[in-house]
Amino acid sequence: MQFEYVLLALLAGRPLSGYDLRKWVETEGQFLRSRAHHSQIYRLLGRMVADGWVAFEVDPREGRPDAKVYRLTPVGREALMEWVRSPYQPPSRFQDADFMSRFAFAAVLDREAAIRLIRTELDHRREQIARNRPRDRTVRFEDPLPELDQELAREVYEELHRYGAGAMDAWVAWLERMLRRLEQWQPGPHAPPAGEESAS
Repeated sequence: MQFEYVLLALLAGRPLSGYDLRKWVETEGQFLRSRAHHSQIYRLLGRMVADGWVAFEVDPREGRPDAKVYRLTPVGREALMEWVRSPYQPPSRFQDADFMSRFAFAAVLDREAAIRLIRTELDHRREQIARNRPRDRTVRFEDPLPELDQELAREVYEELHRYGAGAMDAWVAWLERMLRRLEQWQPGPHAPPAGEESAS
């Protein structure tokens, strides 16, 4: 996952300072990626300004350093929507950070893209389950180290399998629920019609 797309997606909601972005990454964003150092965020913002994806205004702060407040540009919006709608290739590990960030932002920016994303992930995980669940899980040892407790090893490996299978089943169930919700979603009366911008 390229972190700049997460920053673009955050700026899709409202202009934010580098400090605001860093605060989000350290709280809500910690579930989408490992902690990012503030220098990385400011470095990316600088590159995004140079690429024309974002622009900033200086917000004077009394008694404190002035803040740069960043706003998405039309070029940045295009880059963001291209990422949201781009093909997704599921990795072997489920609940991947790339999927989570794409879904979090695709769901609110392009519902159809989010539906395609979930279907791709669901198909991949169901195929993984079908291929791996019935496999022979017999644990065999040959000339093991004397410290290795074979009986405990078999029990631990089996428990890890049960835990992994349960986690995968819970993930698939969550994906199925989210798919149904997105497919059945009806915007409320407060939402602007598709294609129209909010007046605020």
